[in-house]
Amino acid sequence: MLKEFKEFAMKGNVVDMAVGIIIGAAFGTIVKSLVADVLMPPIGLLMGGVDFSNLFLTVKEGASAGPFSTLAEAQAAGAVTINYGLFINTIISFLIVAFAIFMVIKGLNNMKKEEAPADPTTKDCSFCFTTIPIKASRCPHCTSELSAQS
Repeated sequence: MLKEFKEFAMKGNVVDMAVGIIIGAAFGTIVKSLVADVLMPPIGLLMGGVDFSNLFLTVKEGASAGPFSTLAEAQAAGAVTINYGLFINTIISFLIVAFAIFMVIKGLNNMKKEEAPADPTTKDCSFCFTTIPIKASRCPHCTSELSAQS
């Protein structure tokens, strides 16, 4: 059983998939940082100093009564919250990842150029319908003389 697992794990597709998952996770971390640390602060500043990671609704008060100024305070007090600001960050992260994947797939599709079909090297004899070289002037099978058009 261990031998079968080793054969399965060492197949090219499995190794490629594992590398893709690892790179995808690393890319996800980069995108999360891009959204949280680079994109959202200026957007929040343009919206009047809003910190999206601290946008939440308190559903149920915790051990201490609110209002809570930050999500961390609400969670420390044990309050039940709906964290819609974090959800907005996650949606933006998803859109960036989806756009990046779209660009990669589009690039791969552009690299797959359709090759023009090669010029034919054979033709059919118009008398016996046998395949013969395209430069032949007489059919080697039926010995018929071929015109230049056939």
